[in-house]
Amino acid sequence: MAPLIYKIASRADWDRAREDGQLLGTSVDLADGYIHFSTAAQLAETLDKHYRGQSGLVLATVDPALLPQELAWEPSRGGQLFPHLYAPLPLSAVIAEHVLNARADGGFDLPELV
Repeated sequence: MAPLIYKIASRADWDRAREDGQLLGTSVDLADGYIHFSTAAQLAETLDKHYRGQSGLVLATVDPALLPQELAWEPSRGGQLFPHLYAPLPLSAVIAEHVLNARADGGFDLPELV
C-alpha cells in the first residue's frame, strides 16, 4: 500500500465536496490547476505556513491507491516533492476525516494516526 496523503480544506469546501461526492479543489487548487496534498512528514509545516490560526478546517486522509489517476510528485518548498492530483478528488478515496481548529497559539494538534 502506498503511504497515505492528506488534504486540508475549509469546512465550506468540504461540505460542497460531500454534496458533490468529489472535491474539485479549494481556491488555491483551482488557481494552480491541481489538488495539493501533503505527506505525513509535510503536514505540520503545510498547516503552519498556509493555515496558521484558522479554525473549522477539515483534514482528509486519502489512500492514493483509490485515486482515479496517478499522483504527480512535484518540487515545492525547498525542493521537497509534494503529491498533486490533476483531477477531482473522489470522496471514495478518503478513508478518514478530522476537524482541525487552531490552538490559542495558532498551531494545530494532529490526530494520532497521522
